[in-house]
Formats: sequence, structure tokens, C-alpha cells
Amino acid sequence: MTDHNAPNTHNIDTKVVVIGGGYSGTLAANHLRTRGDLDITLVNPRPKFVERIRLHQAVTGDYDAAVDYGTLLGDGIHLVVDTATRIDADARTVSLASGRELDYDYVIYAVGSTAAFPATVPGAAEFAYSVAEFEYAQRLRQRLEALHPDAPVTVVGAGLTGIETAAELAEQGRRVTLVCGGQLGPALSDPGRRSVAKAMRKLGVTVLEADVVTEVRDGAVVFADGAVRPSAVTVWTTGFGVPDLAVASGLHTDEMGRLLTDETLTSVDDERIVAAGDCAAPSGEPLRMCCATASQLAPQAANTVLSRIAGTEPAVLEYGFGGNSCTSLGRRAGLLQFGRHDNTQINAFLGGRVAASLKEAICKGTLWGIRREARKPGSAYWFKGGPRPSQPAVAPKVVTET
Repeated sequence: MTDHNAPNTHNIDTKVVVIGGGYSGTLAANHLRTRGDLDITLVNPRPKFVERIRLHQAVTGDYDAAVDYGTLLGDGIHLVVDTATRIDADARTVSLASGRELDYDYVIYAVGSTAAFPATVPGAAEFAYSVAEFEYAQRLRQRLEALHPDAPVTVVGAGLTGIETAAELAEQGRRVTLVCGGQLGPALSDPGRRSVAKAMRKLGVTVLEADVVTEVRDGAVVFADGAVRPSAVTVWTTGFGVPDLAVASGLHTDEMGRLLTDETLTSVDDERIVAAGDCAAPSGEPLRMCCATASQLAPQAANTVLSRIAGTEPAVLEYGFGGNSCTSLGRRAGLLQFGRHDNTQINAFLGGRVAASLKEAICKGTLWGIRREARKPGSAYWFKGGPRPSQPAVAPKVVTET
């Protein structure tokens, strides 16, 4: 097996540092190997790849969401287990938490996203749990293991993450309440939403569709009407945040901290910094935060770097969906929501065990795609046929500047 911690000693001209070893960063690093004369370094704070789309399964204790990078990275990629703290665009260096500095010719900025606890909800950051990152999921798993099986669990947020988490816990025998804050599965069609509601009833999940949590306490949640209900564990699944590396580096970002780029995924500040995944805001219009986005932006970000090295004009971003989104409802049921290329839904879905099998195949397929790119650089696929539907006609206004 290739030693990914050994530096590349070939005759190298160009150094590319990929910051972030998630779906986007790992795939981008592998795609860069379509050119054989690059020194590619992948910086990630963990020694293993994390299947974020499986973290709701990891909290129940019967799935290991950590995968050895040795099975995912192509030959010659140097893995550095550390955290990037600053990009110095003038000096072309990346500072690491260990005190080390990495020189670069190009950076692929793929730091991803993380949990976001709203400051407007007292106690959320202090008492609520999350499944957005590996360490958060481990913390939640440990808490659940210490609880009586009948202890009340509250999941706040009824998007796809909240639905999957509530269903997974309920299937394990937990007494779960899902607080929607407006609507169950807002990204689903009406028929799909009704199917999810039926599945939740079958699993014994109490769904509070219109209720809103305004405070999280140690052992309880408070609702907008003043009602206080016991909650041994509260899981917060609404919204995402972005690591502050771009802000700390003095780069232009949007309000959330996503790096502002043009339609080639190049930073508006520096053509040697290219972004991919949840942390990118192309033309000020960030895309849906999900694995499908990461896997499409990754090879295109790598291609932008390769084009600049070759002295050619980078291609404009193309982006779309395969017409569906797939959600697990425990291990024995799921929902495949059909839709259009632009991610709008239609009133058609597939449910039950067939959808569960498809969701499992999709999860396995994400790792298969990364491994295939490691074996055969350039094999990654994204939706082609024109610029993404959300591409704005005018240049964006810069929201945040540091």
C-alpha cells in the first residue's frame, strides 16, 4: 500500500495544497493526478475520511463512519493531518495549527461545512447535540449510550438531516419527538411529505409540525408558546456553518463565510485559490450544501487549477441534479423524491425498502467514485450541458470583507 505520509520525491514543478479531506477535497486531490508532474498535499484535521452522510447511523453505535485514507487516495498524494489556520496569498503559504507552513503554487479550498447553533436560541450551543461532524456524532452516541432507552429525545429541524436522525433513533427504540418549526420535509413534494409522515407514525415518532423551539435547557426544551417539555437529549439539525479560514485569511466571503468565487470557482481575490464544496459561493450564489454538490464541484475545481497551470482558460462551472434526492427512514425504509435537473421537485416518489436499498447504494457509491478517481484520474462525472440554472446575470455584491 502507498505511504501517503511520505513526501513526493519526483521531479516536481508545481505544488498544490488541498485544504479539507471531505468528499470534495479528496475527490479534487485525486482528480489533480490527471497531470503527473504535481506535488499534491491534502491537509485534513483527522487521520481518516468521514462519511458525513452516514453520521446519523453512527450515533446508534452500529456503523463506523471513519474510512482509512489509504483506500481512498491515489499514489503520490501527501496526507498532512493538521488544521489550516491561515492562507497567506502574498507569500503563498498555508499556516497550520502545529506551527508548520506549507508553500503552494495553487490552493484548492475545500474546508466544507459544520454545525450551526443559532445565537437567538438560548442554550442551543450549550446543551444541544449535532450530527454534522464526526466528533459531534461521537459525543451524541456516548450520551445516548448512557441514557435509559425510554428517555425522551427531541430532534429540532425537519429537513432531510432531521428526518433521517429522528427515524434512525426511533428505529432503535428511542422515544423521539421531531420539531419541524413550520413544515415536515420542506424540500419534498406534497406526496413525498405525506409518505414521510406515514413512516414517522409507523416508527412512533411524534411530529410537531408548526411548533418552534425557542430555548434549549439541560433536560428540557421550551416552545414559543411557553410550554416546557422534557428532553434528555436534544439534537439540533437546522442549518450549517462554515469554518472561518477564509475570513481569517482576509479573503472575500459571503455572510456565512463561504469563499466568494467567480463561475470558474476561482477566488475573487486571487486566481491561485480555487474553492469547491459547501464552502464555495460562486458568483455570490452558493449551491445546495450536500454530497451531490461536493462531488460535482471537486473535479471542476481541480480542472480550473489544471487549466491555469497549462495556461488555458478555465471552464465555467456546470451543475445540476440527477432529478432526485434520497432520504433514509431507518434501515428498512426510505424515500426517493423525483425532481428536475434544477432540483425542483415533482409529485412523484419511490418509498419503502426499495428506496432504502437505493439510498444504501448511493452512500456506497460516493466512496466508490472517490476510489475510482484514485485508480483512474479524470473519471469523475458531473452534470454537463450548460451553466448552472442559478448563475446570475451580473456580478455579485460583496457581503463580507475582512
